[in-house]
This record gives sequence, structure tokens and C-alpha cells, in this order.
Amino acid sequence: MQIDIEFQNQPSRTSYTSEVEFDEDTSIDDQEQTVEQAEQVDVATNRLTKPKHRVSKTIGINEILPNPSEPITFENDPSPIIGYAAEPILPLPLACAPLFDILYNLVFYVQLALDETPENPPNGLTVHESAAIRLYTLEWETPHKSLYSMLNYTLKSSNREELRPYFKYMKLFLTALAKIPCEPITTVWRGVKKDLSAELQPGAPLTWWSFSSCTKSLTVLENNMYLGTVGERTLFSVEAINGRIISDHSHFATEDEVLLLPGTHMVVVSHLVPSPNLYIIHLKQVIPEETLLEPPFKGALLYPKPERSWYKKKRYVLPLSLFIILSITAIVIGAVLGSRKTNEIPKIICKDPYSSQSVSQTGKTPVALAFGDFRNEDIIDLAVLNYDEQSFDLLLGNSNKPYATEIIYDTGSAPSFIFTGDINGDELPDIIIANENDGTISVLLDNPDDSFQSTTTYQVGQRPVSVTSADFTGNGDFDVIVVNYGDNTLRLLFGTAGRFSEIYINIAVGLQPICIISGDFNLDGRVDWAVVNNGDNTINVGIARGFGIFETSQIYKVGHHPVAITTTDLNHDEILDLIVANYGDNSVSVLLGNDDGTFQAQISYDVGIGPNAIATADFNNDLHMDIALTLLNESS
Repeated sequence: MQIDIEFQNQPSRTSYTSEVEFDEDTSIDDQEQTVEQAEQVDVATNRLTKPKHRVSKTIGINEILPNPSEPITFENDPSPIIGYAAEPILPLPLACAPLFDILYNLVFYVQLALDETPENPPNGLTVHESAAIRLYTLEWETPHKSLYSMLNYTLKSSNREELRPYFKYMKLFLTALAKIPCEPITTVWRGVKKDLSAELQPGAPLTWWSFSSCTKSLTVLENNMYLGTVGERTLFSVEAINGRIISDHSHFATEDEVLLLPGTHMVVVSHLVPSPNLYIIHLKQVIPEETLLEPPFKGALLYPKPERSWYKKKRYVLPLSLFIILSITAIVIGAVLGSRKTNEIPKIICKDPYSSQSVSQTGKTPVALAFGDFRNEDIIDLAVLNYDEQSFDLLLGNSNKPYATEIIYDTGSAPSFIFTGDINGDELPDIIIANENDGTISVLLDNPDDSFQSTTTYQVGQRPVSVTSADFTGNGDFDVIVVNYGDNTLRLLFGTAGRFSEIYINIAVGLQPICIISGDFNLDGRVDWAVVNNGDNTINVGIARGFGIFETSQIYKVGHHPVAITTTDLNHDEILDLIVANYGDNSVSVLLGNDDGTFQAQISYDVGIGPNAIATADFNNDLHMDIALTLLNESS
């Protein structure tokens, strides 16, 4: 790697001069070596007053991820990492002094890290603590090994004596990391170019002894230097509990690198083989029973601070409160029963709430519609999909004359489905369109005005006909599941801020899947899905395990040629139910949900001729959810 350097003025910083003392037992050779190290420290510290180096070359996070070709071992684990915490906190040049004979030109990179560090680093870190993190992220000039490469290689060695020269640096580095708050439980990714599924069976424990750079974005791992998109690959999906985002202290400040500490202990949860030669292994981090990494200082929290359970906090108040509530409830029930009248509550009949209509012009053969506040003006706009013209019309709402303004956007071939939702986290509704003929989806991210960003197209499968989007991995980013009618699959695309990875998961479902819905069916906080299969009169339900992995889908019978599905709580039990429109036998199937994610057998209701779309809402304000259908063969 060539580094272009230009000089600019910077304020001087405090310099440090080393003082060396010897006792009678120190040999002449050891004295000479120590003096040489001290002289190198003085060179580095005295350079603090020299001009700042600014690296002009931009390097992505994939260049600082550990080399995935390095073997990962699962036996003969090293002993716990202890002893370094007894070292004093030193300025970075002094902390690195024992490494000057191990790492090429370390003085230069120490200086570079200090030059790039601001006077007041975030997270309450000192300049030298922050610079210690920055030094870890620096890449050495080829062919020399960087600090992170040599340190991690030594951490994985079973000979802990080889780690001793790193102790002073580790004290400073880990002190800095301990001051950065743990990330909340989140999904992070790491990949290697080999099949590790045989070595890592579900239930097996696993410890990563080195610092492990992970990412929240799968697009980082698509680089051919790392995971790539072809050949045998293992993708680790890690449920991390104490990762640190180090971008505020990194040489690569624009990347959300998540650093896992040495001694990260995990359990293999499950395997998934979504496509040939791609193996996804779901790991869950746990706090080890024994100390694998000594805390750098007293009171340092390497893991999230444990919180007392709600019951323990309220164990004295709860019984008394429960008694009072039960007493009040008994009084109220008694009063109601005593004064109850014999006449029944009259039934409320739903009258036609939409007696008039307004007409807006669109393109040829409109086949789907979605709505949203696309301009962020608290006015609902419409997006209408035109099948024949391969476009969609954005009809802007107006309080005086609704939906008169028409803006046209191109789509792929034979657009058949439109989805709206905030997929990039900017609180604006974006649009995803399924293009049936060319096997793609079109993604349009909304701008704050009445426009969208340029269309991004993704290949997804044969004849995509439906889309849903949600955070299926639990990492805070929206992912997409596409229904492929032509090859009887779902395709899960992993998302990062509105972009989607080329790494995907295919999920086999029933014959000719045609419509999908997502929701939390078992009340575990994870997003599940249900898809209707037009060709075999069934629905598949996928219950999320988390991190983009689903249990083997459950299959339920519905009516003839189902074409649409939606979900809501119909019976007020706070559990989502499923409602399916069956085009072939003019019926609606209702499947009431259980709290474990299963559903009861269908209850069938006859409707008009040719139901082909369905929606639910409380149309008559009686606090009960109602159902609305479009009837294709009745034009109603």
C-alpha cells in the first residue's frame, strides 16, 4: 500500500522523554537493548511537535478486516489472557517500546496515529488511548505485517510468553476499548473462504482468542479479498453482546467496524445452506464461566452491566399491589353484575362509508397501488403501478383537488407489485417494485421533496410477484423478502441503509407463491412471514429464529387459488391472525393465531365473485377490525 503524505501545520503537543534506570543484575547486553528502545521512544515522542501527516488515500474497512484465509482452529485453545492489566498506563510511544524490534517502522506508525488523533477524543478517552485504537487499525506498508496482524497471531498462540512484549500496549488499548460503551445486542457478520460447517456443529462452544473485526454490513464481505460471492464460503452471523464500534477512533472513520474482544465465547446455534457453497453459521455470544480476558483495570466492564430483573426490584411491592388490584376488580365486577340490565347491546351494522369517488388519470393497465407521505408534508400521496407502460405514477395529494399532479418513474419489465416503507432509516417512505418479466426488484429511496433517488435494480429470481420488508436480522437495518412465483422460492436480501447485499438466502415454499406478509406471530420480538401458494392452496409460515434464519416453515390449508393475504388481530387476544382471499372459490379464510406462532385451522367465509385483494381496518369505529375486498369479477 502506497501512502501519499502532505504536510500541514499543527499545534504542538506535550512530548515525553524516557528515563532508564538499571540495577546491578541487569546485563550489559540488556542495558544496551533497553537504551536503544528508549532512544527510539525519544525519537517518536519528540516528533509530536512536527507537522501532522494526512493520509490522502482512502481505504475501505475490508482492508483492515483480519485475513480470512488464516486458519481458524477449534482445539488446543490458549490459556486465559491475564497479566497485562498489572502494567502501568503509559503514553503510546512508551507502551509500544517493547515492540520496536518486532514491528517494522513502528515509530512512524505511532507518530501517524498520534497525528490523526484529535485533542479531545470522544468517549472520554485520552489522546494516547484513542491513538492506541487508531494504531491498531493502521495497515503497514507491504510486505510488512501490521500491528493488528502480529498481535492477533500472537493472541491465538498457545504460548502466552510470546504475548508478553505486547502487554504495555494491550493495557493502553484495552483500557481505551473498555471506556467505549458496549453496543446493544446486535447482529454482526464475519466471513471466511472455506467450509467450516463440519467443525462447528450446533450446540458446540467456540472461543475467538484474537480481536475480531466484524461488520454490520454484508456488502463489506462481498469483496473478493474476503468472503467474495463464489466458491466455498462460511458466513458467521454473530449475536454479539459486547461489541465496540471504534469508528470515532479509527483510521477508517467512515466505517462501522464492530470490534469483538479477545476471549469472545460463543455457542453454535444453527446452520443454514442458502445456496451451493455458502454456509451460514449462527453464533450466540455468551459470558464465559471462567475469565478468558482479564479486565484492564478495576471496575472495567467488558460485558454489559447486569440489571436486576423487574421482579427482584419489585418483590415487596408486587404482592401488595396485586392484592389491591384484585380487591378493586372484585368490587367493580360485583357492582357491574348487580346493576346489569337484561337487554342486549344492539348490533352495529356497517353502512357504506364511501358513497362518493374521485377519479385520477394514470398510465395503462394500473395493477397495484401504495400510499405514503412521500413529500413529508402530512399529506397522503399515491403511487400507482402501470403494468403495460413499465412505470409508476406518483400522484401528489392536495387538500383542494386530490391526486391531480402526476410524476412518472420508470420500472423494470412487467411491474406487478409495489411496497412502501422506510428501508433506509431516514423517516421517509421508500418504494420497492417487483418486476415480473426480468426477475428483478427496483428500489427507489425517497428524497424530502417530491422526488426519488435513482433506481437501483437487484436480481432476485424467476417471476417476482410480491415483496415485504422488515428487520429480519435484528440489526436495525431493513431487509427484503421477495416472492418468486416462477421457481417456488422466497429470496431474503440483507439490507444496510437501503442497499442490499449480493449475499442472499433462498427459502423453498409451496407451489406458485404469490403474496407475502410479515409480522411477529409468536410475540418474541422477531419478524416472521407468511406466504400464500396459489398452485397448491396452502400458506407457508416462517417463524424467525433471529439473524435472518427461520424455522422450517409450517403449512396450512386454505381455499381454492388463494391470491392475497394480510394480518391483524381479529379477536382481541393481542396475537396476529391471518386473512386470505381465495379467488378460486370466492371465499375468505381466517386463521386465528396462537401465542406460539402456530395457527388454528381455517374458518371460511363466502364473499363475492373473484376476490383478488384484501385489507383490514376498523371502518365503522366500533373497535373491531373489519375486512375489505376487491371483487374482480363484479367490478366492486
